[in-house]
This record gives sequence, C-alpha cells and structure tokens, in this order.
Amino acid sequence: MKRPLEPFRIKVVEPVKLISRSEREKLIKAAGFNIFKLPAEKIFIDLLTDSGTSAMSDYQWAGLMQGDESYAGCRNFFHLQETVRDITGFDYILPTHQGRAAENILFSTLLSSGDVVPSNIHFDTTRANIEYLGARAEDCVIEEGLNPEVRHPFKGNLDLQKLKRVYQRYGKNKIPLVCLTITNNSGGGQPVSMENIRQVAQFCHRHRLLFLLDAARFAENAYFIKLREKGYQRTKIKKIVREMFSYADGCWVSAKKDALVNIGAFIAV
Repeated sequence: MKRPLEPFRIKVVEPVKLISRSEREKLIKAAGFNIFKLPAEKIFIDLLTDSGTSAMSDYQWAGLMQGDESYAGCRNFFHLQETVRDITGFDYILPTHQGRAAENILFSTLLSSGDVVPSNIHFDTTRANIEYLGARAEDCVIEEGLNPEVRHPFKGNLDLQKLKRVYQRYGKNKIPLVCLTITNNSGGGQPVSMENIRQVAQFCHRHRLLFLLDAARFAENAYFIKLREKGYQRTKIKKIVREMFSYADGCWVSAKKDALVNIGAFIAV
C-alpha cells in the first residue's frame, strides 16, 4: 500500500550524538574491536542488533501506566495470555524478561550434555545457551543461505538433507528438539518458506522429535511469505502466522523485535 507519508506522529524524541571519527577509532581500538564493549551512548547508528530499537506506541506507554502490578493473578498476564493464544494458537505461555532467558529456561529443561540441536542457523545467544549445557548446535541452512551473491526468495530455509544426515549420525535419543529461526537472524534475517516449515515439521513428527520455532521475527517472516510464496498473496498476515505456528510444538519469542516492546519475551507451547 502506497501512502504519501507515514500514518503516525512521533511523540517522543531521544537524542543521539555523533562523535568524531578519531574518537570512534580510539574507542573501538580500546575495546579490542569488540563492539559489545562499547558504551551505547557512543553509538550513533546501531547495526549490532534489531532488539529494542523501535519506538513504542502511545497505547503501549499508556498500558504501562495502567499496568496491574499485583503479586498474583494480575489482569495484564491474562491479557498477554489471551493475545499470545490468539496469535499463535498455543495454549500455555510463560513470560520472561528477554528471549535469551526464554532460551535458558527451555534448554536447561530439555538438553543434556552430548545432545545435538539442529536449526537453520542458531542465533548467537541460542548457540551459547546450548553449548553452555555441553550440547552441540548444528546449522543446517540451505547452501544458498551461505552465499550473499546468490538470489533465492527463502535463503533462511533449512536443508532437509542436512537435517537427515544429522539425524542419521546422532540418532533420535541425542536430538531432543529441532528449532527453526524465523526469520533466520544470523543468516542476515532471511525468511523461511511455509513449505519448508511444513517439511521440517513433517520430518520431526515422523521421527517423534520436538519442533520449536525461534519466532522473534514471525510477523516479518509471514510478510515475506505473502510477498514471495505462491498461493499466499491474497492471504491475510494473521492467517499466515497461525499456519506457521500450527506446524510447531511450541516457540520462544523475543518481543523486542516484531512485538515492538522495549523489553520482554515468552515461551508458548
């Protein structure tokens, strides 16, 4: 849809400061070229992350002011639960403060030392949470997803042949789950097709493997499906989203991306 201008007004302005090139060079050298060691106030344009970089709406800020801080049974939990159920179709939800905390809870519950977790490409915190427990993170993205010069509509797709080889090598008892990141963050935010999600789900269910989505960019992935995948051009985004989640046994979501909040995440099963 083409519009002459953005259909919103910006109500809050946060200042950012552009420091000189010489100061930037001095800072990055002092940090050992590790951008995680740079103070955020020295960053003019943040290309490190897509997490928490958006502005919240007036309704979101008003919701914070009206929030129920009750120790138990607060209405905001039920509102969140209802919303997540409506979007994902999953019955049970566990809120966490960040996506990396959701990963930590999931993996510390499901993984043991020596286990293997296949994915398209694991995000860095996902890989860290897996390897911290002594398990192995296996990347199984299609070859096109590793070559930035090749054009492909869904470069985040998981290679089924690679997944089969991992299964044959390690066996069912060493693979407690298969995860799929939508969109494929560490692969440049490349989307995953509905057909690929369906095929991975069929493989997992055939071999009785748990299938989970790392779904921080679920809405963005659904939009790419609408734009690029045959048969979905006239399908509403919400319906595409529900179909994506319908193939999985559960998900974890960092809400600091597509949910456009400053902090928050959840697990849903």
